[in-house]
Amino acid sequence: MQEELEQVGRQALEEISRAKNDSELEEARIHFLGRKGKITLLLRSLGSLSVQDRPAIGRLANQVKAKVEKALVERRQALGSQVQEAAPSLDITLPGRRRWIGRLHPLTQVTQEIVEIFTALGFQVARGPEVETEYYNFEALNFPKDHPARDMQDTYYLADDVVLRTHTSPVQIRVMESQRPPIRVVMPGRVYRNEEINPRSFTVFYQIEGLYVDRHVTFGDLKGVLAAFVERFFGPKTPLRFRPSFFPFTEPSAEVDIACIICGGKGCRLCKYKGWLEILGAGMVDPAVFTYVNYDPEEVSGYAFGMGVDRIAMLRHGIDDIRLFYENDLRFLQQF
Repeated sequence: MQEELEQVGRQALEEISRAKNDSELEEARIHFLGRKGKITLLLRSLGSLSVQDRPAIGRLANQVKAKVEKALVERRQALGSQVQEAAPSLDITLPGRRRWIGRLHPLTQVTQEIVEIFTALGFQVARGPEVETEYYNFEALNFPKDHPARDMQDTYYLADDVVLRTHTSPVQIRVMESQRPPIRVVMPGRVYRNEEINPRSFTVFYQIEGLYVDRHVTFGDLKGVLAAFVERFFGPKTPLRFRPSFFPFTEPSAEVDIACIICGGKGCRLCKYKGWLEILGAGMVDPAVFTYVNYDPEEVSGYAFGMGVDRIAMLRHGIDDIRLFYENDLRFLQQF
């Protein structure tokens, strides 16, 4: 037993010294000190020795086990030192790794800025569903089924009378159905049209519309609130003009232009050498629209306006391709 203990001890020390990593070292520990390891089995067999031999062999067995355990600890420390020496030293004077911080999309930033301007003017925010019925998207806005104005809208139909909304105007109807005047709301949201994708148009884009309904609302009120918006968003020295236009749900209707922000009205490629840029459409709510929401057009009047957030953002930042907003290119988005 004595000779066998000494031989197993030498084998254990040799195997431990040859271990090149923690995995090999663990295998050596299990081989000799595990539940079925050689030294463990020898310790369990001490009970079969005679009473006279048991004390001496027991002391030797404990000494062998202690040497092996010490060797394991020392070898593990040595392997750890080798790994530390092989690893590159840490220069604590170097700057830390940059953590990327998320930010709002440029369209979201412009939307929030526009909404904040109108809420400061007394408007509240209203939202509606992006999947609409033909009734809310067209008919209640004075688009009868055979009305030629429907040709202005390239619509995505999900069912016979269900569409992806082509403008945020249906929210006007939903708001007027749910409450009585006075109403003063802006309605931001995403809209869809089946259009050719090019630098100036996309199949999905964002709009903000406004609606004010009360007694004695005039076109002068509309001009005043839009002039205040242009002053706050584009600057106090930005000229604007109103041009007669047509929309099925407003009468009279107008389009609003501002002096080109690039050439100052002198004429350039951006404004097609006209000196003016269209930013929104507006007008007095058509009395026919009031009949759909049970308002008396003899008692109330109102105005509505709508603008494309994408176009406003392009003008604000001098961007000439709307597709950049939707390609999720971080090189573009990180500029805002």
